[in-house]
Amino acid sequence: MTRAESDILRFSDVKLSFSGVKAIDGISFTVGRSELFAIIGPNGAGKTSIFNVLSGVYRPDAGEVSFDGQALLGKRPHQIAHLGIARTFQNVELFANLTVLENVMLGRHHHMRYGPLSAFFWLGRARREEITARARVEEIIDFLELEQWRRFPVGLLPYGVQKRVELGRALAMEPKLLLLDEPVGGMNVEETEDMARYILDIREDLDIPIILVEHDMGLVMDLADRVLVVDFGRPVATGVPSEIQNHPDVIRAYLGEVQST
Repeated sequence: MTRAESDILRFSDVKLSFSGVKAIDGISFTVGRSELFAIIGPNGAGKTSIFNVLSGVYRPDAGEVSFDGQALLGKRPHQIAHLGIARTFQNVELFANLTVLENVMLGRHHHMRYGPLSAFFWLGRARREEITARARVEEIIDFLELEQWRRFPVGLLPYGVQKRVELGRALAMEPKLLLLDEPVGGMNVEETEDMARYILDIREDLDIPIILVEHDMGLVMDLADRVLVVDFGRPVATGVPSEIQNHPDVIRAYLGEVQST
């Protein structure tokens, strides 16, 4: 298999601007089918804009994006979700009054094909699909160690657990690619360590490639296979963590130019 065939995602020379301000300025990268690829950069560097392009929220001014051999540009968010891209968000986007179980079940919605009549009488296809969905959700709850909270409204749960529920909802979509937008943002040390373990388990046990946007450099350098650094919408460097940590342009992007004395 060639490198091109082993890539599940290709993001090629993408440009996006808002009222003349360049949010993405010629960024290119690929993601392998078994890769954990990280995107880092200072606040406002364009990381979330990249995710919004990948999920169909933004349509870029130029460039190409392909996923599993299909062009993504021009597709709406629900169409991209059907293709197999799932996403979590910087801020928890859950239904606070619904239980953990119900929130994770919502991730199964695009797998449901039955109509209202079948649902009303709880017969045939509706029954089969609901049973299948419930079994899959129970597996995810077990995988993420959420059993003790499964009947709790998520609004009553600690923040770290809520982030885990949002991850579970994304997994319920059975994604081919998972976009994680600051999965440990706002967490304490123990919660961060737990989330890091789940991310590794998703990559290794479920064999789902991941694109990770995160400010926690320790987490990124420990987990990522390759790292893309962006600043002011432009690519700064791409490489393995050891290369990125010592790259002079990366150091300047984070720390500013060091003045000699």
